[in-house]
Amino acid sequence: MTAALRPGGEGVDLVISWGLGVDSTAYLVKMLDDPAAHGVDLARTMVIHQLTGSEWPTTRAHAEQFVLPLLRKHQVRLVQVSRSKRALAIAVMDDSRQPERIVQRGPWELWDEYEANGTVPQQGGIRICSLHAKGEVGDALIAQEIGNQPFRHVMGFNADEVGRSLRDEAASKNPLRQGVYPLIEWGWGRERCEAFLYERFGVKWEKSYCTFCCFPVSMGAMDAHLDRMRAHPDIAGRVLRLEYTSVSLNPQAKLFGRHSLLEKFDPSRPADRPVLAAFEEELACPWALYHVRRILPVAKADPTRRGRALRSVERVDVGRASALGRRLRNVSERHGVPVEVDERYGRVRAWVQRRGPELPTVEELMVTAPFHVRDKQVPHFEREWAAHRRGRS
Repeated sequence: MTAALRPGGEGVDLVISWGLGVDSTAYLVKMLDDPAAHGVDLARTMVIHQLTGSEWPTTRAHAEQFVLPLLRKHQVRLVQVSRSKRALAIAVMDDSRQPERIVQRGPWELWDEYEANGTVPQQGGIRICSLHAKGEVGDALIAQEIGNQPFRHVMGFNADEVGRSLRDEAASKNPLRQGVYPLIEWGWGRERCEAFLYERFGVKWEKSYCTFCCFPVSMGAMDAHLDRMRAHPDIAGRVLRLEYTSVSLNPQAKLFGRHSLLEKFDPSRPADRPVLAAFEEELACPWALYHVRRILPVAKADPTRRGRALRSVERVDVGRASALGRRLRNVSERHGVPVEVDERYGRVRAWVQRRGPELPTVEELMVTAPFHVRDKQVPHFEREWAAHRRGRS
C-alpha cells in the first residue's frame, strides 16, 4: 500500500482545505449536493482541517451541527491535523469517514507560541501565523498522504479574493499540485456564500479566525469582533491577558498596531464589565519580573529603515504581582531609574535605558507581568548588544 492509498484501496487525487469558515463551508456544502456535477469523486477526496487551537466556539459548533452530518452521510474522509511542536512535525488528531466532532486543539497551537514569546500577532506583511499553523501543516500532510502523485487542491477563496488565489498559485512549490478556486469560478463573493449558508441552515455563519487575531480591524469587522468577545468574556479575558503581557514587555506591541484591544472596553459600559472582570481573573496568576533588552538595528538593505529587532528576555523572579512590583519600585527609586506604574492592573515597568530617536538604538527595562513568558535570546545577542552599546558610548 503506497502513501496515496487508503485501507479501501482508493487513491487521493482531490484535497479540499476546510477552515470551518463561510467560504470553504459554502463550497463544501454546495459540492456535496451533487459531487459528480462538480467533478468530484468522493472516494478519492480528502478534506483537511488544520487546527489552530483557538477557533471560536460557535464556529466549531455550527460545523459539528450542520456539516459533519453531511460528511458522514456521503462518507467523506475528513482529516484533522495539527502541528505537533514548534519544529515542523504533524499530529493527525482524527481521520475518519464518520467524523463526530471538530477537534478543538492539537499538542501545539499558535497561542502557545505567542504566550511563551510574550508577543501578539502583527498586522504587517504576510500572515505568517496562518502559514505556520495551516499552510505548512497541510503541505506536510499532503506530502505524507499523496506522495509523488498529481492532485487538485480546492481553496475556498471567494470571488472577492482573486488576489489571494494568484498569490496561492505563485507560492505553491509542488509542481504536482493544481490549485482550484471554485467560488471564484462561480462568481460567489462573501455575501453570496453567507446567504447560501443562511438559506440552507437558518443560521448566520460567523467568520473563522483565531480568538486573538489582529486582523478584524483591517477586515472592517471590529464591531462584530468585539460583540463576539462580549459573548465569550472568558475568551476575551484570556486574550486581554496575552496582549497585556505583550505590551508590558514592549509598549509598542499592541494587538491592533497603534490601538490595543483593552482600550476597546469601557468599565462604565455594562456590556463590557464581564469582559474586564474576566481579564482581572486572568491576571490573578503568578507573575514574573523580567529583564528585557532590545536592539533596533539599521536594515542591511536600506540604511534609512529599521531592521529586524533582536530581543533578550530573562525571567528574574516569580511571585505575586504586588510583591514583585513593590520590589521593583523600591530598587528603581533608590537608583534613580524612572518607573511607570499601572495602578489599575498592577504592572510596574522601570526603564534602565529608553530607545533613542535615531537608528541604530537599544532599550533596556525591568518589568512585572504574568509569568507565562519563557527566557529567549538568539545565540549572537550578547555580541550584538555589546557592539551596539559600544557604538553609543
